[in-house]
Amino acid sequence: MTETAPRPTLEAVAERAGVSRATVSRVVNGAHGVREALAERVRRAVEELGYVPNQAARSLVTKRHDAVAVVAAEPESRVFADPFFAQQLRGISKELTAHDNQLVLLLTEGREDHARVGRYLAGGHVDGALVFSLHLDDPLPGLVRRAGVPTVFGGRPGWDDGRDGVVYVDSDNRGGARAAVRHLTGLGRTRIAHITGPLDQTSAADRLAGFRDLRADAGPGLIERGDFTSGGGERAMRELLDRCPGLDAVFAANDLTAAGALRVLRERGRRVPDDVAVVGFDDMLPVAEQTDPPLTTIRQDIEEMGRLMARLLLRGLDRRASGDETSAIAAPAPSGVVLPTTLVRRASA
Repeated sequence: MTETAPRPTLEAVAERAGVSRATVSRVVNGAHGVREALAERVRRAVEELGYVPNQAARSLVTKRHDAVAVVAAEPESRVFADPFFAQQLRGISKELTAHDNQLVLLLTEGREDHARVGRYLAGGHVDGALVFSLHLDDPLPGLVRRAGVPTVFGGRPGWDDGRDGVVYVDSDNRGGARAAVRHLTGLGRTRIAHITGPLDQTSAADRLAGFRDLRADAGPGLIERGDFTSGGGERAMRELLDRCPGLDAVFAANDLTAAGALRVLRERGRRVPDDVAVVGFDDMLPVAEQTDPPLTTIRQDIEEMGRLMARLLLRGLDRRASGDETSAIAAPAPSGVVLPTTLVRRASA
């Protein structure tokens, strides 16, 4: 059996760099007060020896674990099947990696998982949490609050109880929906239907509100509830065609829903966009460019939303570490950051 070489120690780095052990510790842990020339000698010695700091010991000094929990309030089957989550996680991962932080993914398959997530967050394993895909009756916000970990939410929170200090990153869902309907109206479409997302999520509720802003006269027969999946889009499209066979346009709450609607329209012999124009929401390229025809949609920068969530959390943690503990995510900017959306025209409308 091959013997493994002993791990380089802090003392070995200090000897190689010709500095004290305390100086090495300050440089390794990111503390200030070390002259740049000395710090560079320490960094060079660390690289030459392949020194890896002991995370447990480092945490005692920095009070940080350099780990962030990413909590998706969705079952595993949904998270790994929907490209929306892949893009958001990619953005989060890029930002955390750039700051040498680990991503700990926590999923909630069912209500029994919420207590497990709450215990993990309260156990001091991570510095903060990024939470997204919340539903209106979700217990996660309460569990996170009781755990006392700094948190940034993905999407506008659904509660309105006067809570201060809630930080979130969202897209202009309502404005994007209005742009979709405005585009369809500009094409001369008059019987515009809407397939919603799950209305216990604020993104879906805001997109429905944007649709109603411009189509206040749309009767309930032109609105069908979906669930942000292609299967839900298929079912909703069939319901709409059975009720309103003369509809000439559909605004779908996301691209997966639109993809399902397109399949049903093709099955029913409806030409797109000649007979029925279709607009989605998200601009997820693996979906929008592969539909038949390619999908006109509202673009939101999903990856940037993830990066910004992580950036806001890390910035707040740095402020806390520097002694500003007035807020976990203290910042002069408003607590809610809403990113713009844009219409991307393709062949479906």
